[in-house]
Amino acid sequence: AREELPRLMDQAEPFQRQTARDIVLKELGKPLEDVFEKFPDEPVAAASIGQVYRAKLIGGAEVAVKVQRPGAKDLVEKDLALLRWIAGSPPAKKYGRENLGCDLQVIVDEFGETLLEELDYEQEANNMRDFGNNFKGDPNVAVPFVYPEYTTERLLVMSWLDGVRCTDLDAMRGFRINIDEFIQRGVASGLRQLLEFGLFHGDPHPGNVFAMPDGRIGYVDFGNVVEISQTNKEALLDAVIHAMNEDYEEMARDFVRLGFIAEGTDIRPLVPALQSTWRESVGSGIADFSFRDVTNKFSALVYLFPIRIPARFALVIRTLLTQEGICLTLNPQFRFLEAAYPYTAKRLLSDPLYSSRLCQILIKGGVFDWERLHTLVLLSMQGARKSGFWVWASTMLDGVKVVFNDPRTVRDIALAMLRSLRLAFRGMASAWWAFLRGQRPGVEPLGVPTTHGATP
Repeated sequence: AREELPRLMDQAEPFQRQTARDIVLKELGKPLEDVFEKFPDEPVAAASIGQVYRAKLIGGAEVAVKVQRPGAKDLVEKDLALLRWIAGSPPAKKYGRENLGCDLQVIVDEFGETLLEELDYEQEANNMRDFGNNFKGDPNVAVPFVYPEYTTERLLVMSWLDGVRCTDLDAMRGFRINIDEFIQRGVASGLRQLLEFGLFHGDPHPGNVFAMPDGRIGYVDFGNVVEISQTNKEALLDAVIHAMNEDYEEMARDFVRLGFIAEGTDIRPLVPALQSTWRESVGSGIADFSFRDVTNKFSALVYLFPIRIPARFALVIRTLLTQEGICLTLNPQFRFLEAAYPYTAKRLLSDPLYSSRLCQILIKGGVFDWERLHTLVLLSMQGARKSGFWVWASTMLDGVKVVFNDPRTVRDIALAMLRSLRLAFRGMASAWWAFLRGQRPGVEPLGVPTTHGATP
């Protein structure tokens, strides 16, 4: 199924050549020969909403020309009206209230808004420009640029990306692309969209994600994007941290903060369910973690508790599942958390916006956890172009800068460090005193265990 679905996503029956040329002529307001040096008869891809041609502008620039399928908008609007009518029927309303805690028409409206945005190619052009600006200077990501003078609501002209499907292993090996490094770039670029930019590609199937000859990841088709507010970005990062810390009460509160559960709902019954679900998902470690498995397990909670997944997060979940599927196609041993942790660790140690979250990671029971700091630094160094002392020192310096940007974080971490050093000193002093008394720590001279430990 994983191999068949991508074929359905971008291989619809193309509409006729003359129809496409008539649409382009109407949208440009001038003959094709005045704009294009070459415009082919056949599209390179056809989907349900439109089809794409590989053309050449006068002057020689190769471009992708996206032409909207005739009547697509009218058909979508009629289908949405029918869906909304069905969702408003008494049985549908009853089902929505009892099983989802909301009106099904609200869900249809959210879905319809997203779908209608996909039909506006000028909006897609704006999304593409935003993505290009976000990844400007990133050596690992390629985004086409738009020709606004030739772009309308039904016609989109952009630069051509000369890559291959991101699941075409033979072609990627022909480019001498390191597959594991390519996967890491993909995960990092996805997390940057989600946690850094707040603008997320909503449809990254293999027909929309390319492997470029130089190893970069190329994104196309920006009609379906997800915008995440700064508040939600921070709440998502908090949810990751609470999961790492196994703080299930805070995880339940994260559901409220993210809009999965209505304000004022009693979340206490959800806490043990989250604990059981998360522990089953992680198993014996992050090597056992599968985003698809954890999604399936959490989906069961929707029917047991008043949880409704907002439309934007439904798209985020679908996107992450698609990305995990691509990575598993490239490497069946891929594990999402193993790939995601290095980026998250680097953000925690380098971004002042997230400095307050460091305390949640590095302080346990009021005591500084040196082992977690060591793990964070090692994770954040993964994927660096260089290795060794200078990378370690640079990473530590970034962390120090982040901490000193927030006086409260400085105070909390300093106090936790003092407590940990005090406990360590007391432990060493106790062990030394036991040695001087001629006994092993925690054992009386006759070999009878004491009631106290080495650390009072």
